[in-house]
Amino acid sequence: MAAVNTAVHRTPAAVRAPARLGRFVLRMFRPQIYVTYGVLWTVTLEGTAGEITKTAAPWTPTWATAVRAVSVVLALLFVRMADEQKDLDYDRRHNPDRPLVTGAITVAELRGAMVLITVLVVALNALVSALSVLLILLGLAYTLFLAALERRFPRLGENLVAGLLVSYPVQLLLSVYLYVSLLTGGDIDADWRAVPLLAMFACAFLQFEFARKTEWRQDPQARLYSQVFGPRGSAAISLALALGAVVLGLALLGRAGLLPAAALVFPALGAWRFLLRKRPSGLMLPAMGFVLFFNLLCFYGSTALAIGR
Repeated sequence: MAAVNTAVHRTPAAVRAPARLGRFVLRMFRPQIYVTYGVLWTVTLEGTAGEITKTAAPWTPTWATAVRAVSVVLALLFVRMADEQKDLDYDRRHNPDRPLVTGAITVAELRGAMVLITVLVVALNALVSALSVLLILLGLAYTLFLAALERRFPRLGENLVAGLLVSYPVQLLLSVYLYVSLLTGGDIDADWRAVPLLAMFACAFLQFEFARKTEWRQDPQARLYSQVFGPRGSAAISLALALGAVVLGLALLGRAGLLPAAALVFPALGAWRFLLRKRPSGLMLPAMGFVLFFNLLCFYGSTALAIGR
């Protein structure tokens, strides 16, 4: 046993760090969820943007689409790593099993990975356009700015609504990155309907954000929207945001928007489980289902309509 422990202890840090980072990613950034979401977000926004601008040919994915999808997934991982460090003090009190708290990974290892992510997204987007590089870097830089802002003003992190107002632009910046990168590639023409298009994605994302932080339990120390708006009020906001995404989809896609409207069954089921069955956290999984299926059905509906033109 001593020999084994000595061998582990002598394992070079250059070998241990990637393994520790891999375990962190599998636990805190589950690929089956986040990679799926990042890819769907990318192709759905591109396909829908192509449909509303009525380009001459139906939208089809390109190598630039792959670059954007990989960049979004890496940016989401960057944000996850930054949040893990930003929330360390809170997690020490409320989530003692988190990797950074237990020492399963270190701050230095996370920061090293964030530097590597930055280099990768710059290199990838340099193949697309200079503006793509600028916009993806803006999203990463805002994440770091937000962390510095919360260190300077600790109460900002304690106020959930104010925190949402200053942290949400990260997601918005990634949507803008996708749209403008597509625009500069000549795949679409500029169109004022980009505004409701980005608002549709915002509503879909925010309904999940509210759902995952809505519970029946009362804990003044917990970071829950239900502590601010009440469980019923927070659940109603989440449901209204899902409905808003569907209405915007119908306005943008017309009859093709009827298909993604079917995804409303997920938040409706979540509201039933949470409000009537009083399930402790019955909103989160249905909200996740709504995000995934709404994106998938928007993509399918917009591309099918484009092919049929």
